[in-house]
Amino acid sequence: MVGGAIAAPGACAHNDDGNRDFCVLAERLTHDLACVLERPDLRVIAGARRIGLDTALAGPFVVRADGMVVLGAPCLMAPACAAVVLRHALELACLIEAVPGDAVLAGLCAARTAALFAELDGPGGPPCPAWHADMAAARPPGLGRLRQIWAELAPLQPPVALDDGALGGIAARLDALWALLGPAEKLMAEGGDARLAIDPATGLNHYGSSHRPRPWAVTYASSTASSVSERGFAGAEAARARLVLGGLTGRGAETRAGMVAEVRQRIAAHYGMTDAQGVVLASSGTDCELYALALAMLGSGGHPVSNILLAPEETGSGVPLAAKGCHFANDTALGAQVAKGGLIAGFPAETLLLSVPLRRPDGASRPPAEIDRDCVGLARRAWQAGRHVLLHRLDLSKTGLLAPGLEMLDRLAEAARAEGAPVPDIVVDACQARLDPARVRAYLDRGWMVMVTGSKFFTGPPFCGALLLPDGVAARLRDGRLPPGLADYCHRGAWPEAPASRVLPVGENVGLMLRWYAALAEMTALRAIPRPVVRARLARFLTAVEGAIDADPDLRRLPVPHPARPPLADAWDDRATILSFFVRDPLAASSGGAFVPLGLEPARALYRWLNADLSRLVPEGAERALAGLLCHVGQPVPLPHPMLPGGVAGALRLSAGARLVSGEPSHDGLAPDPRMDREIGDARQVLAKIGLILRHWPTLAAADPVQTYAPLPAMDTGPSVTLP
Repeated sequence: MVGGAIAAPGACAHNDDGNRDFCVLAERLTHDLACVLERPDLRVIAGARRIGLDTALAGPFVVRADGMVVLGAPCLMAPACAAVVLRHALELACLIEAVPGDAVLAGLCAARTAALFAELDGPGGPPCPAWHADMAAARPPGLGRLRQIWAELAPLQPPVALDDGALGGIAARLDALWALLGPAEKLMAEGGDARLAIDPATGLNHYGSSHRPRPWAVTYASSTASSVSERGFAGAEAARARLVLGGLTGRGAETRAGMVAEVRQRIAAHYGMTDAQGVVLASSGTDCELYALALAMLGSGGHPVSNILLAPEETGSGVPLAAKGCHFANDTALGAQVAKGGLIAGFPAETLLLSVPLRRPDGASRPPAEIDRDCVGLARRAWQAGRHVLLHRLDLSKTGLLAPGLEMLDRLAEAARAEGAPVPDIVVDACQARLDPARVRAYLDRGWMVMVTGSKFFTGPPFCGALLLPDGVAARLRDGRLPPGLADYCHRGAWPEAPASRVLPVGENVGLMLRWYAALAEMTALRAIPRPVVRARLARFLTAVEGAIDADPDLRRLPVPHPARPPLADAWDDRATILSFFVRDPLAASSGGAFVPLGLEPARALYRWLNADLSRLVPEGAERALAGLLCHVGQPVPLPHPMLPGGVAGALRLSAGARLVSGEPSHDGLAPDPRMDREIGDARQVLAKIGLILRHWPTLAAADPVQTYAPLPAMDTGPSVTLP
């Protein structure tokens, strides 16, 4: 077992590097049970802990006084239950070690985590003890039921004395901890909106990604959302353990506040900021848009704001609503139920949304000078009408476009001063995060706000954003106050400590915090790679994949200019890292050999089918292995196309993310060159699967298979089977 040790009494061997014991009872450990122990999420949590098997043990497991986990005979008899049993045992062992004097509370906390873990596999999962329902409920069980549950849990850990009167105090402490208990993958799905919810039937969220590692899937979806890697999962899991330990030791509020501050500080350090006072945490890039508008209002001198947005069709779907100060979904990051499209309290109805397209009606990119001219015209008319201007620089769009130009923005500020108008606020939408940190620092030095995320290029979990503030904008928080409606969206701890944020509730968004810890693990890994190496690895991959797309007659790559950026030594961000392409419609009538792309809805179907196991829908033969490969790419972008008059095509995206450079943890052991060869080969497999889907389109359209977390054999029998 990678990262842990499987042991049986009296049957131990030592691995070559001497770092771990690998003790295997091969004749008794069934194939299914062995595969449970190899699950990537459990492997990360197990770490170096020794895990044994004792067929004479009648219970599911026991945690020994030395910290060893021993699985019992029920795991062999019902291997499908082994994942939940092992997760329970690992949590219990960790908590007992952390708070040896609080073993009863530790046992109850571990039981809740196990019960919530069991729910993640859905109602069709393995049978669980009756206490699972009580410990997975929204509120803790009553004292009488808790006493019964403890009687079942006590044999699982070293003996502990419990006075009859002590359980009441323990129950009160458990109640205070209840909302913070649970597996990291569940907690990471909270504090966003409904799109983060995992469908138990598929194991995936709205984006086709998972908060559990999914190393068997080929993933180039960083333009939309990625499944967490083992590295990111370990970062979130370590943070979750800190939260629980803080609660167990009576320092829960202090620990949570400190961890939120740490996240803000680490983001600031990554971007070369002097301190975290300029960092606002946000659940998404759309929340960042809302916060940028609020800050523009604080600097508007009471004038209404004109918000100039670049290519709203190539940003987040909710951004145009947030840009007007309106609710952009029916629920907020803090769980408030709101009316989508309704005005948020404190945002005036006079806010105007103006937009500048980046593409012509036929889908071609507009000339930069034309875009700049539109921005200048809209801004000038706005300030001449007595309005404050908030203008966006898009760096980059969903397909990799960058606009407007830096020189135009400098001239715009000069023109405003010359006309006696306030200088426009500029906010850079860098939510794709496909730029060197030095570029972000340069934007801040210009006095511009910058939106970033850890969930796009950095491949952290979806819904972790931040708005970075230059000193001049951060100073606005010392006066006035934020719109009170933001209290439905964020806590005070997400903002710099200032009078303006006191309208917000005290507390922390734990799900957002854990998602950022996962993203920061990836950011740290990338930061360790020298800039010339980053450039070389990206160039090697992108050149090869561009060539593969261009050579495929079923595909048409969308031409995107390289980002026009100021010179930077060994820059890696002056090349497009999002490869967008149209796919030939296999059902389109012949049109003189012309390329007819898939429309938006068929492209969305293709996107889903790439991330599905199709092996049971194609004939037996060599193609079955390819059909079973799970491939996750960026969601289709709706774009006009001359061959679809009156309609829109769907452009799929294959993107290079940070993990491509720093290395997918599941690729450990591969030297850099073979690893990059593997990445290029995987990307070609994605293109090959597209070809397979086109060949079998009618069959697949009739079946409309769903995306799944793992290949179908694993989804059939639960988590206890071999995964690729």
